[in-house]
Amino acid sequence: MFDVALKSAGAAVVLATSSDDNYPPENMIDGDTQTFWASTGIFPQEFILTFTSVVNIARIELCCSNVKNVIFEKCKDPDPLKFEKITERELTHGDGQLQNEDISVNGAEAQHLRVVIESAYDHFISIHRINVHGNAVRG
Repeated sequence: MFDVALKSAGAAVVLATSSDDNYPPENMIDGDTQTFWASTGIFPQEFILTFTSVVNIARIELCCSNVKNVIFEKCKDPDPLKFEKITERELTHGDGQLQNEDISVNGAEAQHLRVVIESAYDHFISIHRINVHGNAVRG
């Protein structure tokens, strides 16, 4: 297992519903928790990660701030159009600290992962890192 969501592993953020030149979406997959993607104050917000191939996902680690409700969805198709829900979580308020959530997804296969932030504890959220632990599907 390795982090298939790292930019250095070939992953890419192909869609983000908000962007700021100082806090671009690519910061989520650079492996550095000091950098981050910041959203605007409107919800829901979402982003889509695309992997180099279909991967079997064992677990997802999310390092963020002010996120309340988050949904994870997968798509195996070459184009990120039809998504199925993997899981949904309500995160505990971080009270000014980073939230670290470790989510087991038990072998979900995906070429694309959509993350939807449904609600937040504040007007703005940040995603510092998303680790997607998995392996390429042989086939």
